[in-house]
Amino acid sequence: MLSYCRINNLIPGLLALSVCATLTARRTNAAEITAEKTGAVVHFSVGGETICDYQMEPGELPAGVAESFAHGAHLHPLYSPGGKLVTGNHQPDHPWQRGVWIGWTKTEFGDSHPDFWNMGKDGKISAEVRFEKLEKLWSGSENAGFVSRHVFLDHSHAPDTRVLNETWDVQVAQKQLDGVLSNILDLTSTQTCATDRPLKLPKYHYGGLGLRGNPLWNPVDAVTMLTSEGHDRKTGDSTKARWVYLGGEVDGTLTGIAVLIHPSNFRFPQPLRLNPKNPQLCVAPSQDGDWSIEPGKPYISRYRLLVFDGKPDAKWIETQWQDYAKQP
Repeated sequence: MLSYCRINNLIPGLLALSVCATLTARRTNAAEITAEKTGAVVHFSVGGETICDYQMEPGELPAGVAESFAHGAHLHPLYSPGGKLVTGNHQPDHPWQRGVWIGWTKTEFGDSHPDFWNMGKDGKISAEVRFEKLEKLWSGSENAGFVSRHVFLDHSHAPDTRVLNETWDVQVAQKQLDGVLSNILDLTSTQTCATDRPLKLPKYHYGGLGLRGNPLWNPVDAVTMLTSEGHDRKTGDSTKARWVYLGGEVDGTLTGIAVLIHPSNFRFPQPLRLNPKNPQLCVAPSQDGDWSIEPGKPYISRYRLLVFDGKPDAKWIETQWQDYAKQP
């Protein structure tokens, strides 16, 4: 286990004390978070231990996955404070699913129907969410983070058409939250129409914020899902929630990730898609019926991702949601 050392503030009459502890020791304040851009990836770490990566441009694909599914604009891998992997990427059963991402599935844009979730079929890409620019990157004692731009492209007609412009504002931290050391990612997505036409979003059971879990949880009985309303994987699909948890065992240790949904989000509490066969979920506002993203009206969605080790405690997660919900 990697160790770190800290120098206490000077106290009158006392020498400064050097305090060394492991990364799993109790912390009451945020830890120093480092952000480093290397090629197509922004790497976030604390004390040399990885918290997460932001994959800007397409990265390396697993063996057997078609190149047409190489996409960026997502977060992966995400690790717990104990170093356990909680996300999966480009799995053979759903190669378009990649860590944490945002995309719309059933859409109408003029006379086309770009699918920004699956992004293609039979090896042909008909639509995609593409990284465009890293606007800002920082490290800090309280948090690190980035601001970036994505573009939603419709490839169904020549030339390609910009449908939506998206900004991601992500802040990364590690803190003790009521006794639980947690990696914290605050994600704000702002989507605006790139033309004078709306993107229509008919009723559909998935599309929005997606999360794919560790491949170790691919067996149906290997993953745990829990919602703020007390539902599990079997009963929680197509229900609404303030938060949702996904996790399982990694190397004999329970670990997982809770997605906290901000109350300012559209159609809050938001509908959920809990995949019955794979360790995957989606916060899916389109479940509640037809809607659209209109020109001149930004669509803003906010989520807090809590990654932690140990058994999920619904009361603890609810307390963290209550704290998050108070933020303007």
